[in-house]
Amino acid sequence: MAGRNKGFTLIELLIVMVIIGLLASLVAPKMFSKVESSKRGTASAQLEMLATALDAFRLDVGRYPDSLEELRQSDKRGWDGPYMPKELPLDPWGNPYQYKYPGTNADYDLKSLGADGIESGEEDNADIVYR
Repeated sequence: MAGRNKGFTLIELLIVMVIIGLLASLVAPKMFSKVESSKRGTASAQLEMLATALDAFRLDVGRYPDSLEELRQSDKRGWDGPYMPKELPLDPWGNPYQYKYPGTNADYDLKSLGADGIESGEEDNADIVYR
């Protein structure tokens, strides 16, 4: 026994790799669902920020802008911007936020189209609407 090398056999290494693979297959779906929910949270926070900028615009100009680009640059009388410190953000999926003035059920409509970038949808593809 004195001359025998100590170490792991191939079978022991394979068993450990299988166990790690099983654990990863159980944990990975939970972690990826957290990534999507954090994207939805980011979109909601950005919608809040845009809504605040839209309200500041309305206070200065007397009406909401025709487009989100007017938050950065406008020739409207009373404009005291820019109301966004940086360029207009894209939603977490890389799509522009949707803005419509006048809105359907409110002064304006403001939303993200979700992960698929298409109107309506379910779960991660559902629209995120500012209310």
